Amino acid sequence: MINNIVIAIIIGYLLGSFPSAYLAGRLRKGIDIRQVGSKNMGAMNVFYQVGPMEAVLVTLADLGKGVGAILLVRWLLGNPLISPFDFLAGLTGIAAVIGHIFPISLKFRGGKGAAAAIGILIFLMPLAVPFLFAVFFVALLITRNPTFSYSLLLIVFPFVAGFIYVERYGEPLALVFYSIGIGIFLGIQYIPRLKEMRDKSGGDWHKVIKRRSLKERL
Repeated sequence: MINNIVIAIIIGYLLGSFPSAYLAGRLRKGIDIRQVGSKNMGAMNVFYQVGPMEAVLVTLADLGKGVGAILLVRWLLGNPLISPFDFLAGLTGIAAVIGHIFPISLKFRGGKGAAAAIGILIFLMPLAVPFLFAVFFVALLITRNPTFSYSLLLIVFPFVAGFIYVERYGEPLALVFYSIGIGIFLGIQYIPRLKEMRDKSGGDWHKVIKRRSLKERL
């Protein structure tokens, strides 16, 4: 069991460390994405500093990091999918998120980990996808703020886990606690950025959340 845990952590961390946003900036514009814009190694900074197509590719890569790690661990260990959540899947996912935030190849200066986490949670709870897409697009339509819209998904996931997977299908409460834990962990990563945006807006939280267009950014 210890060997399986070590394998899960290593695979999750290494795949999570893949610097997709950094490579997009370097290959397309010759820039270090961590030095421009919000200085975050994430898809939204790529969108504003590199381009929309590159941002889409980075989003897909980041969403797939944890999923790929979980599938690889299950394949290597011969651990078939029995339920949406199991210990090794959860551990691999956490390692992938940590790898995204602290990639060894970039001296542990990575992104916030939201896309990687959302990809993992969607993989663990696929029945939630239609509901989550609806939440995202309604929030985006109202606020025109992609970062706020996808961050909202991390708040929604525990409720999805509780109402759909636990209550209706009898899946373990571990899904609820896991999604809450990931949401809190990532929320902490965003505190400095939120403070920065609040200062730029003069303390006006309405401006932090709601934008006049997708191109507007604090």
